[in-house]
Amino acid sequence: MKKCLGFLLTPIFLLAWLIWLNVFHVLQIVALKGLGQKAHQKIVDALNFCLLHSLWLLGTRINVHFSQPLPTPNSRPIIFVANHQNKLDVVGISWYLRQYSPKFVSKIELSKGIPSVSYNLRHSGAALINREDAKQALSEIGRLGRLIEETNTSAVIFPEGTRSVTGEMKAFNAAGIKLLLKKSPRALIVPIYIDKTWTLNRFGKYPMSVGEQVSWTILPAIDPQDKTVNEVAALVEESIRNEFMRQAAT
Repeated sequence: MKKCLGFLLTPIFLLAWLIWLNVFHVLQIVALKGLGQKAHQKIVDALNFCLLHSLWLLGTRINVHFSQPLPTPNSRPIIFVANHQNKLDVVGISWYLRQYSPKFVSKIELSKGIPSVSYNLRHSGAALINREDAKQALSEIGRLGRLIEETNTSAVIFPEGTRSVTGEMKAFNAAGIKLLLKKSPRALIVPIYIDKTWTLNRFGKYPMSVGEQVSWTILPAIDPQDKTVNEVAALVEESIRNEFMRQAAT
C-alpha cells in the first residue's frame, strides 16, 4: 500500500520541492545582494520550513525531541554531530536548530547545480570538501572551526561520511570532529540521532514511501573541558549509538 500510494503522491511532493527550490533561489539572491546576510538567513529558514513540511504531502509524521535545553544562541560555539540517513536530515537540522545558524560540512559537488541548496552552501560559510583531496578537506573543516569560534555560531558534521540507506549506523570517521574541536576549543558538542528518515526511500529513489514517521533527537551536550579530542569523539559516537540501540529496541 505504501508503495502504491507513493506512485500517486511522490510526483506531487517532488513538484512542491521543485517550486520551493526555484522560488527561494531567486529570493536568496535578492535578499543577500539587497539586504545582507541576516535577510538571506531568514529566507533560508523559510525555505527549510517549506521543504521539511512538504513531507506532509506524503503523510509523513515529523517529531523532534530536545533531551535538554541548549545554550542561548550566540553564547558559545556549538558542534552538532549526527548520523546520516537521508538528504532531508540537513533540512530538519537547519529548521529545528535555525537559531544557532548551523553551517554544514558538505561535499563540494553539492555547491553547484542545485537551485537554492548550492547557492546557500556557497554563501553560508559551509565547509565544502573534496573527498579526493584530503588536504583541501582538512583546510575547509579547519576554516569552519575558526569561523564558529569567532562568531559563536555552529557547525554540523556527519561523521559516517555517506548516508545509510538501511538505517544501520556506519563507522564514524572522527577526524573532522577532532579538527573542529582543535580550531574551536570553546565549542560545546551536541550529538543528534536521526531516526527513520531512510524509510522515505525504502523503495529506492522512486517512489517515496508514504505514512512514515521520522524524528530528530537532540541528545545531551558534551562539554569538552578537561577531555582530550579523542575522548570527546568517542563519547559523541557512543551517545548516538546508544540512542540508536534504544530506539531500535522500542
